[in-house]
Amino acid sequence: MHRRTFLSSLAGGAAVALAHPPALRADLPKMKIKRIRFYQNPRSRPMFNQSFNIVTVETDAGITGIGEGGSRDTVAECAEMLIGDEPSKIDYLWQLVYRGRFYPAGREKLDALGALDLALWDIKGKALGVPVYELLGGQSREHIECYSTGFPEKGSLKETARACVEAGFRAFRTAVAEPPDGATFNSHQMVRKTHEECVQIREGVGKDGDWAIDYHTRLDLPDAIRLSTLIEPLEPYFCEDLLRSENTDVYRQLRPQVKVPIAVGEQFGDRWDVNRLVEQRLIDYARVSIPNVGGITEYKKIATLCETHYVGLIPHFTGPVAEAAVAHVATTFSGPVLMEILGAGPGSEPHLPVSYDFRNGKIWPNRRPGLGVEFDPKPLHLALEVTERSRPIPLFHRPDGSLTNW
Repeated sequence: MHRRTFLSSLAGGAAVALAHPPALRADLPKMKIKRIRFYQNPRSRPMFNQSFNIVTVETDAGITGIGEGGSRDTVAECAEMLIGDEPSKIDYLWQLVYRGRFYPAGREKLDALGALDLALWDIKGKALGVPVYELLGGQSREHIECYSTGFPEKGSLKETARACVEAGFRAFRTAVAEPPDGATFNSHQMVRKTHEECVQIREGVGKDGDWAIDYHTRLDLPDAIRLSTLIEPLEPYFCEDLLRSENTDVYRQLRPQVKVPIAVGEQFGDRWDVNRLVEQRLIDYARVSIPNVGGITEYKKIATLCETHYVGLIPHFTGPVAEAAVAHVATTFSGPVLMEILGAGPGSEPHLPVSYDFRNGKIWPNRRPGLGVEFDPKPLHLALEVTERSRPIPLFHRPDGSLTNW
């Protein structure tokens, strides 16, 4: 065939292809959010930002997303802003709820926003028939290593630590020692006692095992430095929340004085709470968790920030739905990850016949669509139902349609 004729034939074929593009393998159906429900979980933890309450977001296409977190009042304020909108516009809706009442959402409302955000990601995954981690870039690891907080006692502290590692957990976690009930917290005595306990734990996990410690923000700066110096030869995997969380700049003074790996963020919310610690490399691991930061939408941005500065993720445990969501983000993160699990592993939850896959001290990705959890509302109390839309302040948009502040 002549070259010009061949090129003309190619051009003609391209024109036909453009006129009749191949059908996409998967596409999102047109959907609107029609109803949001909040279920009170009687087994929820008393700490506000670690609730096990369930939120469902229902669409007019018959797809329902599951989330976890928040309180009745905070979910109500956030949910009414979403009614009637497209659930697939997840980042836009996050910005809408975060900024839609003039004052940026505080940590309590972020937890409610996080619950709703989880449900929106669950909807998108179910609509496309894929697990959420596929929407975030796919698997970067075969499984997620975990450590145990509150592993069941198996005799002495040394024997318990050994049993934890033998059960498949990467590390056993302890905390700064507590005085007897009603006794005064004498920090000097507690530092000495903590060091003695850490020696036993190191012997228990052995030379190939790992252990970690939570300071619980109980110590002042001199004692935090003293304890860190004492336990440094015992090689902790990380030391958590060495000081109070209100003034993060204090880590600029602390960091040069200790050599133990530092993990901070359990008490934080969105990325502006932790960004300076990460960007200035004042911590080694971010302890932020879902839904406290505002859900997957915000967590994946924090994860990217951490990856940029070689900071790992050690997310705090929350409820089982939120832990399933953390696993999806952690699966796609290329840096180091160590997930916290309470006890010997997740227990059965009557309202969650299917949750995340945990075995041998590890979380394993699965192929179930969305977050991969199933919800049975019967065991819980329906405390709130939102079907009417309300947006209390005007919304301004840039010429391209993106949201900006009023």
